[in-house]
Amino acid sequence: MSAEERPTLEVGRIIKAQGLKGQVLVDLWSDRTERLAPGSELLSDRGPLVVVASIAHQQRFIVTFQGCDSREKAEHLRGVVLSAPRLDDESVIWIDQLYDAEVYDVHGVRRGVVVGVEANPASDLLVLDNGALVPLTFVTSLEANVRIDVDAPEGLFE
Repeated sequence: MSAEERPTLEVGRIIKAQGLKGQVLVDLWSDRTERLAPGSELLSDRGPLVVVASIAHQQRFIVTFQGCDSREKAEHLRGVVLSAPRLDDESVIWIDQLYDAEVYDVHGVRRGVVVGVEANPASDLLVLDNGALVPLTFVTSLEANVRIDVDAPEGLFE
């Protein structure tokens, strides 16, 4: 499914209940922490969840959702994947815009098709169908799910 066909993005997962008052521990997959701002609505297979409060905690977030006021209710949310509408930010490359795109170098040579994206501390990597790994920092232009131009150093594709 192309980026334009997907109205929402998966942005995190509820890991477990946290404490006795209904808070949950959320693993946020997005660097857009405003997804967990009070009043934000996240979508799930259990229906919409409205954030009442959130606080960063050891690389994750402790979140209170409206109507979730007991440990039992929080336990019921364990493992739930959270989604949200796509943000309108042209400065961001969304991962789902990368899949199935053909990758071309600065000389116009086709180098492969994106079949995956691998997390890497320095820069996420495009995984091409031929096994090549291309850091996202080398992307110079993008036409979602169609074409990606890269300015990669000599030898990267050998």
